[in-house]
Amino acid sequence: MAKSPIHYVCQVCGSCFSKWAGKCEDCQSWNSLIEETTVDSFQKKTTEKAQKIEFSSLEDVSPPLPRLLTGIEEFDRVCGGGLVPGSVLLVGGDPGIGKSTLMLQVAAIISQKVLCAYISGEEAADQVRLRAKRLQVSSSPVHLATTTHIGDILKSLHQGPRVAVIDSIQTMYVEALDAAPGSVSQVRASAHELIRFAKKYDVTIIIVGHVTKEGLIAGPRVLEHMVDTVLYFEGERGHHFRILRSVKNRFGPTDEIGVFEMTDKGLQEVSNPSALFLPHRTEDVTGSCVFAGIEGTRPLLVEIQSLITTSSLATPRRAVVGWDSGRLSMILAVLEARCGLVCGNRDVFLNVAGGLRISEPAADLAVAASLLSSLANTSLPNDAIFFGEVGLSGEIRPISQQEARLKEAFKLGFKTAFIPKPTKPFNFPEMALIPLAHIAELANYCEAKPKSRRAYGA
Repeated sequence: MAKSPIHYVCQVCGSCFSKWAGKCEDCQSWNSLIEETTVDSFQKKTTEKAQKIEFSSLEDVSPPLPRLLTGIEEFDRVCGGGLVPGSVLLVGGDPGIGKSTLMLQVAAIISQKVLCAYISGEEAADQVRLRAKRLQVSSSPVHLATTTHIGDILKSLHQGPRVAVIDSIQTMYVEALDAAPGSVSQVRASAHELIRFAKKYDVTIIIVGHVTKEGLIAGPRVLEHMVDTVLYFEGERGHHFRILRSVKNRFGPTDEIGVFEMTDKGLQEVSNPSALFLPHRTEDVTGSCVFAGIEGTRPLLVEIQSLITTSSLATPRRAVVGWDSGRLSMILAVLEARCGLVCGNRDVFLNVAGGLRISEPAADLAVAASLLSSLANTSLPNDAIFFGEVGLSGEIRPISQQEARLKEAFKLGFKTAFIPKPTKPFNFPEMALIPLAHIAELANYCEAKPKSRRAYGA
């Protein structure tokens, strides 16, 4: 019998190499190559003969895929309208963020409609029962099992469950592989077997995966190209809310989010996230403004705070929470070059209140307004919102879905909106619109406001 070849697999990106090296050539990670003996399932002999495949036309119309609603609207929204039979979902997130809690709640509700299995490889059955009792779902007809053997799981799923939750993929192993559970080879092989079973028998499988900063355990990024839907569970431990974000979905929109609040009875969905992120705003505070953003298809209002102080260091600090630090440097450079404002010798702190992370360029104008307010020591109108993209020449460019942002702001009681100057006629009579063509116009507005001594930290 031929000896199985030895490969060196990167535990961060999953790349394979024939020789060991201190640095992975693909992801540039150091000391991430681990020796593994690889025996893939496709190396085994098979008695099946090759068959001719059948081709079809692009005009063939298939009936719409039926979806299974979980009853949790925020979860269904992120999934694209419910669970699709035969699909595989990957739910990733940091350990302890609440993935197991959410999946147990989802399984408890789904089990009222179809047969649902919850398979735990991390906790004992009694531990899962204690969590179910705390969540008040212990009476749900969920089929509970604890195992880490993929072969046993697949054999048991033949009994009829239509939905299965695997918690977590890092604990599962395939017996044919001579590698430790949690390695890239085991994670990939285990996921491959589960995906093949789901497609063949139309079983919806939800896979839970951990993400670690060190990259010692293969995270869900290795599996993103294999599954149908990738959901990331985000949140700060110091905050009471969690965000479920869709980064890949073959059956629905991407970049959709669902907002949950962590309580003593589990995760509760938040139907109006904007009201959650704006509960502690006060009047006449410098460096504070409200940004009207879009997350997926949902408008979301968040508060942006900034603080500019005199620096005692040779290199002033730039601290950013919830936004891109490179984009903050760009906005500061535009303010200095186009508006004549000097802040290169000052410490700049920027924070998106509530722990939410913003990535869309439409936040440029809100960030600039917050910085100008802090720099000029003037407070912005408490009933105003800001959105718009700022270019390097200082121009403010139009963005998409302006009306949806304005409607959400009007619903929450805002009366003024600082928006990019429209290229075609645009009107929203419910609010006072202040169009801006250049960032200098906003700078002049802040300078004309009366001085206010109150600031964050005062």
